[in-house]
Amino acid sequence: MNLTPNEKLAGVLAPLFALRTETDLGIGDVAALREFIIWSRALGFRLVQLLPINETGGDNSPYNAISSRALDPTTIHLAPGSPIDLSDAAINEVLLAVDLPALRRGPVHYDIVKSIKKKLLERAFASFQTKSPNDNFNAFCSAEQSWLESYTLFRVLMEQNGERETWDEWPQSSINAAHQWLHSLGKDERERFEERRQFFRYVQWVAYEQWREVKRFAAEHDVALMGDIPFGVSYYSADVFAHPESFALDWSGGAPPEPYFKDDEFTQKWGQNWGIPLYHWSEMRTNNFAWWRQRVRGVKEIFHIFRIDHVLGFYRIYAFPWRPSRNVEILPLTWEEMLARTGGRFPHFTPRDDQSWENCEQNRREGEEYLRVVLEEAGATCVVGEDLGTVPNYVRPNLHSLGIAGFKIPQWETFPDQQPVPGSAYERLSVATFATHDHKPLRALWEDAFERKTESSAQARHDLEQIARFANVPLPNEYKSYAHDFYPVIFEVLFRSDSWLAIVMITDLLGRKDRFNVPGTATDSNWSRRLHTTVRKLGGGHALREQLRLVRDLLQRSGRTL
Repeated sequence: MNLTPNEKLAGVLAPLFALRTETDLGIGDVAALREFIIWSRALGFRLVQLLPINETGGDNSPYNAISSRALDPTTIHLAPGSPIDLSDAAINEVLLAVDLPALRRGPVHYDIVKSIKKKLLERAFASFQTKSPNDNFNAFCSAEQSWLESYTLFRVLMEQNGERETWDEWPQSSINAAHQWLHSLGKDERERFEERRQFFRYVQWVAYEQWREVKRFAAEHDVALMGDIPFGVSYYSADVFAHPESFALDWSGGAPPEPYFKDDEFTQKWGQNWGIPLYHWSEMRTNNFAWWRQRVRGVKEIFHIFRIDHVLGFYRIYAFPWRPSRNVEILPLTWEEMLARTGGRFPHFTPRDDQSWENCEQNRREGEEYLRVVLEEAGATCVVGEDLGTVPNYVRPNLHSLGIAGFKIPQWETFPDQQPVPGSAYERLSVATFATHDHKPLRALWEDAFERKTESSAQARHDLEQIARFANVPLPNEYKSYAHDFYPVIFEVLFRSDSWLAIVMITDLLGRKDRFNVPGTATDSNWSRRLHTTVRKLGGGHALREQLRLVRDLLQRSGRTL
């Protein structure tokens, strides 16, 4: 595949959990991804973008993973004919009491799905243990020891503490306490503990084997897989538990106040408090940023391109002196009342703000140093940086000089007079898209603007009008048809832009209103919505079939497909 910016590509963003198949276990997995790769390629798309696939904790957020390297077991395909030793009898035994038709309908029921897949993997592991030593498994454990050992320790302790990742509530509340506790166990208990660690090593080996194979499968179909590295890692992660010295645990990273997100009062007033610990970059520098290097090695094993979520964090990050659990308490306070509660500490950019030339230059130099480490480890793997939000003037030129593609959101990419920048003026080293997983789909914006009155109606109308100006078409109104008057023209202009990658969110492609995440909120619908039908049936209806035929024609005319 030619993945240089010399050749323009089009892609689809689809969260893996949202993909359905006729035989899935209530969540999208690598088997669903294979079907989606074929489906996307048939339309003319040559890239599939995913959200992070690392193992999640209790909130199921892919951006709050319990490990920077461990893959989520729910992504593993477990069925007769899958690459692991799992008999029909073993599968039927586990699924006997499960209402599969109900599980496959509606959103992801994570508690059920995680339990089912764990039981199936345990049966596969039991069979695996009865056989001769597997050289590939042993080689994997040896090669990945730097992260696998601390992860499996953390994972078994998490299991023994009711599957709660909140390590500061465990009896073994530190890595030292955990090792002391292990040494205090009797021989039989230590052996059982080690067997569980071996199980979790096995799960990761299976996951990486299946994902490497999917990467090869995608390449064979001339489709690039685009992964995602979140800038931060969860406070409650194996990484923080094992290496607390590398993190500033008394501060929570996030983003400054953002009036755009009308759905969350806290985000508008105080900002987004993600709860991720900040980095002690000086500590990471002492071992040549080994932790970041192994993160990059992991993602490039299974993706052809990867996106760094919140790449701005490498330059400076907005920090809160409280954990997200206190957001409700802080929300109604004045600035002075907040200072009284926090002992005088307040949200701010760290290591320094951008209020002076000297600060900007120092932030730029340090951000470039850290990103050069990422690029050095990435090698030939292409890197994209999500550079949205409050973006300092020095960031985009610096990313461009490093060869990192930034984002172009047409309704936000404007000249000083607020007129949209035409797609023909986009830098080739960029990614053009109307929405990310955090944003309302275009069809939902249309509904907000013209079909029902909401608090965000004015914002929705403004965004749609900006997109119309970008596409150089009449402004939309309640008398227009989204499907006939808006959809065709805006996607044609997006595909004709000069950006290297033009990416469409799957809900926008299908004209759906479902939203995958609402920033700043913790609702059951976040990270659990699934597509309305299976991959094989996507576009089965007459209207959508015609719409997708139009997209295929637009891609061909724009030169983004072969």
